[in-house]
Order: sequence, then structure tokens, then C-alpha cells
Amino acid sequence: MIRITVATSTERRVRVIVEGQITSASSVELASLCQRHLTRGDKLELDLWSVTFADRDGVALVRDLIRQGCVLEECSELVRMLVEDRSSSSTKSNGAGNEGQLIAELRSGRSSAFEQVVQRYGGRMLATARRFLKNDCEAEDAVQEAFACALRSLDKFNGDALLSTWLHRIVVNAALLQLRSRRRRGEQSIESLLPRFDEKGKWIDERVTWTNAAETILESRESRDMVWRCIDRLPENYRSVLVLRDIEELDTDEAARCLSVSANTIKVRLHRARQALKVLIERETCGGVE
Repeated sequence: MIRITVATSTERRVRVIVEGQITSASSVELASLCQRHLTRGDKLELDLWSVTFADRDGVALVRDLIRQGCVLEECSELVRMLVEDRSSSSTKSNGAGNEGQLIAELRSGRSSAFEQVVQRYGGRMLATARRFLKNDCEAEDAVQEAFACALRSLDKFNGDALLSTWLHRIVVNAALLQLRSRRRRGEQSIESLLPRFDEKGKWIDERVTWTNAAETILESRESRDMVWRCIDRLPENYRSVLVLRDIEELDTDEAARCLSVSANTIKVRLHRARQALKVLIERETCGGVE
């Protein structure tokens, strides 16, 4: 699966933030979007930090986009290893040097440095906040609070992690803080979505069986939107754990610290959230009745 967020700024500069896997199937959507912007003369920046895998076609697409003038701004080490032999050899070294210079300028109080940080990382941070908060306004508020918190805490940033990683942690915490502070709204109980057994250990409810058609439909954008709608229907305490562990890929201890609960609580909630999400997706894709 792939998730694409587009962040635009002045001077026809467009940042394309890609999450998930760039494969022969998903690369079609990415290629089409990038070509539309390139045809209009936009300056395209690729943010592939959250890409977890790229097959041969995906790597070929990234290389081709770079040859067409796209700038590889952010990239995981895995993807970089796949594309660096044909892309600019200076991308990695320049990226590290530019980040160090940017941090120094931030600490000196230069407003242009802050604008550059917002332009470079704002789109990705907004995409992260949206995974936790259903409302775009709330997500934008979380990002603004995260930037403000980052500026206040800049003296605590020691460079052990990338600036993007540090900002990611801050925006996750800002989004979770909003979830905890607002009044909880009515949501579907998770109990009706969990498996039930009789005294002999047999299923009480009839299980919905996945079909080839149901598995194939998950490749489409409409189906990805459907999956996110199902995630949004989970109670907040289960949804937050699912997003932290399966989407943001935090480990159990990190998720526990974010939510101020025990590691065992994280494991239990994650297991129940996955079961409930599977039932919701099955009902949608296989025509089950709720």
C-alpha cells in the first residue's frame, strides 16, 4: 500500500511525501501524480523517509524522477541504498551538511531558517497528525503546537537523531495531547467487533471469509480510504495504539511512553484493535452485515 501527501509552497515548489511501499502496482499512482506536476513546470521534491520498501519498478521510477530533475530531499537508508548508485552521489553528504547548518541558523534565531523547516517538514508532520486526528483543523493545530514546542526545546536537541525524526516525535506527542484533552465523542464499541466463543471454544459468530476479490481491492486508492475510515471508527485508545505501532512503527516501549501506559497494555490493546479492524474491513469488502 502507498499513501501520498502533496505539500505546495511558493515559487511552484511541490513536496511529494510518500509512505508505504513503492511497487509495480503502487508506482503507477506516484508516477502519474509526479508527471502532472512536472508537466506544469513545478519544482518537485521527493520525501521518501516513510517508504519501507521499493521493488525493481519502484526503484526505476525514483531514479527516472531524479533524472527528470526531481530532488530527493528525504530518504530512508534502505531506499537510498537502492537508488544511490544512479542518483547524485552528493545527495547524502549534502543533506547531512545542510541539516547541521539549518539547525545552527535556527538556534541563531534566523526567521528564514524556521520558514525552511516548515516548508521541508510541515507536510510530513501534517500527514502524521492526520493519522491521529479526524479533523484537519485539529491536525493543523497539532502541527503548529509541535513547531512551537520544537523552537522552545531547540537547546535540548543534541543531534543524536535526524531533525525529521525529532520533529516526528514532537508532532505525535502533540496529536496525542489533543486526543487526551478533548471530550471523547461517541464511538463504536470494540466489543461487538471481537471474536466470541462458546463454552466449548467454538466460534459463536459466523466468520467472514476473505476472497481474492476482497484482497485485490485493497490495492486501490478507494480501498485505502476505506481502511482509514475503518481505523477512524475504532475507539481512541485502541486507534492510537494501532497507529503508533502499525503505522508509525514505534516499538512497544516507545508507544507505552507516548500513551503513559504499560507495555502490556499496549500489547493487549494492539491485539484487540487488529482484530476489530479486520472485522470492520471484512464487513466492508465482503458485504457483511454489522
